[in-house]
Amino acid sequence: MRKLMYYIAVSLDGRIAGPGGEFDFFPQGDERQTTAYSTWINALYPETVPTAYRAAAGVAEAPNRRFDTVVMGLGTYRLPLDNGITSPYGHLRQYVVSSTLKPDTDPAVTVVPSDPLALVRDLKGEVGTGLDIWLCGGGRLAGALLPEIDELLIKTYPVVAGTGIPVFDGAFDPTVFDVAERTAFPNGVTLTRLTRQGDAG
Repeated sequence: MRKLMYYIAVSLDGRIAGPGGEFDFFPQGDERQTTAYSTWINALYPETVPTAYRAAAGVAEAPNRRFDTVVMGLGTYRLPLDNGITSPYGHLRQYVVSSTLKPDTDPAVTVVPSDPLALVRDLKGEVGTGLDIWLCGGGRLAGALLPEIDELLIKTYPVVAGTGIPVFDGAFDPTVFDVAERTAFPNGVTLTRLTRQGDAG
């Protein structure tokens, strides 16, 4: 069965963005460090680079390695949408969970007005694909989908936000994950992959 992975950048205090959706406060390190880090992570997960930036990142022709589908909330979709980009990940199947977004915003984007759990369970049950599903945000959607999240890929940046959007925003539901691997980078970022406890991962 296909897996759902939540791949996200977080601050030390568990924020994925500031209170206004800001994410430019995440420190990147110097130019050399940033280039080395970006090259490594983009080679590992090239499909997570937005379509508009794939050429500049050197992955324009790279095949999807882990995901063929992306699921996001309206807050995550709002940033590209406000910049005139209605299909941010045109190389993936795109689903936006929102009760207010118009369903005809873009023919390449499927708007799901409710029940994200049912959506993900249907996607997981699909046959004929060996690739997984990427949850790219936001916190409320992640909270709703916690029962179906199989893996976490957390990029932890060495900064405290103080307030903002939490990585999970849902009911109290302690869920244990096991650390499968962890990589530290010279720019201070730590990349940790975790699997739901009990999964072979």
